[in-house]
Amino acid sequence: MKVLVIGAGGREHTLAWKISQSHLVDQVYCAPGNGGTVSIAQNIPIKADDLPGLLKFALEERVHLTVVGPEQPLAAGIVNLFQSAGLKIFGPTKEAAEIESSKVFCRNLLKDAGVFQPSFRVFDDQSLAEQWVREQGAPIVIKADGLAAGKGVTVADSIDEAIIVIQKMMQEKVFGEAGNQILIEEKLNGQEASFHCFVDGENVVPLVASQDHKRVGEGDIGPNTGGMGAYSPTPVLSAEQEQTVIETIIKPTVQALKKAGKEFKGMLYAGLMINEQGIFVIEFNCRFGDPETQVIIPRMATDIMIPLNACVSGTLDTVKLEWKKSVAACVVLASGGYPGSYETGKRIIGLNIAKSMPDTLIFHAGTKMLQGTILTTGGRVLNVVGIGDTLSAALNTAYASIRRMQFEGMFFRKDIGFRVLNEAITND
Repeated sequence: MKVLVIGAGGREHTLAWKISQSHLVDQVYCAPGNGGTVSIAQNIPIKADDLPGLLKFALEERVHLTVVGPEQPLAAGIVNLFQSAGLKIFGPTKEAAEIESSKVFCRNLLKDAGVFQPSFRVFDDQSLAEQWVREQGAPIVIKADGLAAGKGVTVADSIDEAIIVIQKMMQEKVFGEAGNQILIEEKLNGQEASFHCFVDGENVVPLVASQDHKRVGEGDIGPNTGGMGAYSPTPVLSAEQEQTVIETIIKPTVQALKKAGKEFKGMLYAGLMINEQGIFVIEFNCRFGDPETQVIIPRMATDIMIPLNACVSGTLDTVKLEWKKSVAACVVLASGGYPGSYETGKRIIGLNIAKSMPDTLIFHAGTKMLQGTILTTGGRVLNVVGIGDTLSAALNTAYASIRRMQFEGMFFRKDIGFRVLNEAITND
């Protein structure tokens, strides 16, 4: 089989890495790929948002299956386009992808389905939104309705901060049209978890749970990012709670989408908040998470092509996933200034030494290879994954590998998994 992976980040490198291990696959292409995928696949210089270019390539090369990494091409309708040309592609249609591309649509869908979520209000008028915040007080959550690369959510700790965020979204258009409508939600406290499921329109097969860190600063402070690290498994969700999530959140959502004429096939990923009141949906995504994929997929013992093909063919009821017992922890190395402005083109030193260390995987995110040298190209540059019997062991491995590497402006969080590690110490 020939498989095309669309995207250029750490998630796509991880998927291409796993797909390349399948005995069913002869050739992996990455479009556009990065400095890491070049060693396991053929990078194709076509951007993820160039839908006609991607379709042309897939037809000419007779690609058997296309796997879409990022949300933007899904929201733009790449699945509809490929399916109309008779090509097999993993991911939801434009209509089903609306569960991520419109937070307003998602909230209303879950409300109708009776799924637990924060209370919310929708605004397309800036003055009314500001008035509502003054009446409700803070802390409060402000969300842009559309896609904003994981940066369209702000937890405002004061009314003044919330007003500034509203003005940036609705008046200054920092997220473009994504901020034409905004949601204002109650702030829930508790532990967050990421829960992924393969879906074939009807059947649901869960993956192992994980927890990520979205804030840029240690102690979960500062602005949201695309994700600064993750680990799996997580004690935040028990086996009983996972079953509750499947029965009371995932399945009702899949059925609600189908009832709305937006049948979902692909990866459905729920961001959850767990507290004493129950399990609430913070957000839904229509693709693999990043950096969650980097800790989930290395733990998968099953050939990933089996569930990917089953989702496309509607035979997911025949699939049972097997998992390794090990723990995986990912630390993201970022460019100075991220998630704000940052410089690129920085040479990465020590990469070969770092990736040769035992129980270490390094997935590239914002990199390119130029004349044999790996250079930075993005805000999130590398994903360093440690594998171990415990979370502490996995993290020690990841941080030991990081100490072998350097690029100008490099920074990373040194407290990945800190909440559960602190709880373990307290319980001891």
